Amino acid sequence: MRSILAAILAALTLCALSACGAQEQPETPAPAEPAPVQEPEEIPPAPTAEELSAQVVEDLLSSMTLEEKVGQVFFVRCPAENAAEDVAAYHLGGYILFGRDTKDKTANELIQTIQHYQDAASVPLLIGVDEEGGTVVRLSSNPHLRSEKFASPQKLFAKGGLDAVTADTREKDVLLHALGFNVNLAPVADVSTDPADFIYSRAFGQDDAATADYVSAVTAQMRADTMGSVLKHFPGYGSNTDTHTGIALDDRPYEDFVNGDFLPFLSGIAAGGDKTAVLVSHNIVECMDPDLPASLSPAVHDILRNHLSFDGVVMTDDLAMDAVSAYAQDGAVAVMALQAGNDLVLTTDYRAQIPKVLEAVENGTLEEDVIDTACRRVLQWKQALGLLPTEPDA
Repeated sequence: MRSILAAILAALTLCALSACGAQEQPETPAPAEPAPVQEPEEIPPAPTAEELSAQVVEDLLSSMTLEEKVGQVFFVRCPAENAAEDVAAYHLGGYILFGRDTKDKTANELIQTIQHYQDAASVPLLIGVDEEGGTVVRLSSNPHLRSEKFASPQKLFAKGGLDAVTADTREKDVLLHALGFNVNLAPVADVSTDPADFIYSRAFGQDDAATADYVSAVTAQMRADTMGSVLKHFPGYGSNTDTHTGIALDDRPYEDFVNGDFLPFLSGIAAGGDKTAVLVSHNIVECMDPDLPASLSPAVHDILRNHLSFDGVVMTDDLAMDAVSAYAQDGAVAVMALQAGNDLVLTTDYRAQIPKVLEAVENGTLEEDVIDTACRRVLQWKQALGLLPTEPDA
């Protein structure tokens, strides 16, 4: 009996010990999750010089009224009266001065006159002149401004080659800048080798390759001098007659332009960079557009933009010329010019044309986007010529 009790007691003791061992032990707390690593905040790259320049133009463009934007796309003949008043009233993009505007003036008088125009402008003006040398000399024909007229490109080259041409270009740029000009409507990029051609006396007078070298030398020097250059008269004047007095019809095949006339324009565009503009003639070029003068032709402008890859300012020749006056419905030739793809309208008749452009935008005939695109290019050209800042105000 005693042994049985001992056995039962041993068994109970063993169960009790097992039950105690089966009780849950307190859990060891899990280690805390490590705090997430804070990624350093990414600092955006500083804007490039190009981006800053573009911002200046976009900020200015967005602040302008329709009237101000339309005024900027007019580069007009300086009127004989109320010139400063018209700068403010029409928000003009610029003035082109002719012999009448510089005749008999001393250098100081001309400087003061131009500054008076600039003081009236909310956006600095393009101040241009045709100082080609030779037969077209709006400034140096005045002995108060230069003792002798600038020589023609042909005479310069005959005397001293392209070095003489480059030195002459530099001298022109220095004089023009000193007087207040920022655009010379030169060089003539037309290929003409026949003295009987209307344009010959103003052209380089040699073949397309030599003319291309001449144009490249001139525009490169003007670019270095921060002087606006204007390649004229796209797509190439050839042997056409004077469009100041009537219509000129060019019936040459397109290949002639591709293999010849375009070459000086291409070389000038490359050498002049963002300081170069292109002026389009009033010739009717049948192979490009048999119905409209080049200056009013979307097809011609498409060739300039897409075949020659030019993205700068394109301007008309003077729209007051007889060669274009008959093409515009209700006289709104500036509307046609902007629809065709021009960025700058050259005209004497701006007081009549600006209201017609405003009316066309307001009635939907002309998209405001067309005005914005043209105005943007004009502002970019002004910026390239040092007339607008390249960085936003701090």
